[in-house]
Amino acid sequence: MVSLNDEVLSSTVNSVSARPRTVTDDLWQRAEATASVAAEYADAVDRDARFPEEAFAEARTRRLLGMQVPIELGGEGARVSDVAEVCYVLAKSCASTAMIFAMHQIMVRILVRHGAGSGWHGILLRRIASEQLLLASSTTENQTGGEVRASSCAVELSGARFSLVKSATVLSYAEQADAIVTTARRALNSPPSDQVLVALMKDDYALERIVSWDALGMRGTCSMGFTLRGTGSSEQILPVHYDQIHTESMVPVAHLTWSAVWAGIAAGAVGRAQRFVREAARKGGPTPPGAAHLTRIAAQLQTLRGSVAAALHRFETASLTADALGALDFQTSINLLKVSSSESAIATVLGAMQACGLSGYRNHGEFSICRSLRDVLSSAIMINNDRILASAANAVLLVGVPQHLRD
Repeated sequence: MVSLNDEVLSSTVNSVSARPRTVTDDLWQRAEATASVAAEYADAVDRDARFPEEAFAEARTRRLLGMQVPIELGGEGARVSDVAEVCYVLAKSCASTAMIFAMHQIMVRILVRHGAGSGWHGILLRRIASEQLLLASSTTENQTGGEVRASSCAVELSGARFSLVKSATVLSYAEQADAIVTTARRALNSPPSDQVLVALMKDDYALERIVSWDALGMRGTCSMGFTLRGTGSSEQILPVHYDQIHTESMVPVAHLTWSAVWAGIAAGAVGRAQRFVREAARKGGPTPPGAAHLTRIAAQLQTLRGSVAAALHRFETASLTADALGALDFQTSINLLKVSSSESAIATVLGAMQACGLSGYRNHGEFSICRSLRDVLSSAIMINNDRILASAANAVLLVGVPQHLRD
């Protein structure tokens, strides 16, 4: 299996590929087995804009959903780097499957880092490992225009119970999830930025569709809009302020795992382009026209994978202290990773289509690049790149230009 961290990367980032002792040796085989099932149904998932149920049935059988849960709670203690590897493998077969897996694992990481010491959330982590529960997340609202650091809905406490109502314009695979983790204002009189994160089990909430999902790509994520009405025990509110969760876990893990997904989509497209050019070369004659495009996109893919692997290495190191995760230069780099990896992945997939010519442009066939292109175009839209660049402008001015190659 060619991974994000294989031998083509420099020695600087190769350390990321070392398998932790806490993860079983067959993780990679389990990921490949799940990807094989995902590939079999990927066209149907895309055509019908349906949840990739077969792939997630396999993921549950292979016990991938609880891989990050600590060993003492019944999981495997996997790192975010391991999750990114699985995302990369899955994305080569089915981008929707990989993106759903990434979104689930972001929530698991949050629970592990910020909720494992809480009795209720510790029990939830045990259940994720034992029952292979699938977590969805709700962070955007109609009233806030997609700004995840502001909430309109609020937790309304009544004794030891709470209730909330949220107009969620995008809530991926909500109807298939076993639980939803949602942001909300701490109380009715709290400002929009005073947020908490709440875990709702399936019996705790009701969903009412308000926005349909008939999108260009990532169709299997079923990212419809819902009115979410939830109730539960106050124990279900994570004990850590969302501002800390956002900085230490939500943003970095999202951008790292999403980038791994986009790199995987690009890798799948480059693989098809490579097979196309090889087949053309076997027929003899002059060098196939697509060869130059293939050379270019192979280099682009290597650079993309290297940047994601390097960012994963930096994140794993920074995770040892909250101060490092919250540092301005780290936050800036992890935000810019999202922008650069999405743009690079789009360019790579477009190049793969050019390498395959008309065969790549066709919607069907062994060398079609169409689904990959439609899926990867979502990368610039998920937390709009323009929003990130605008918000990062002041930080870039403060961080300055690195004075040394390894800074």
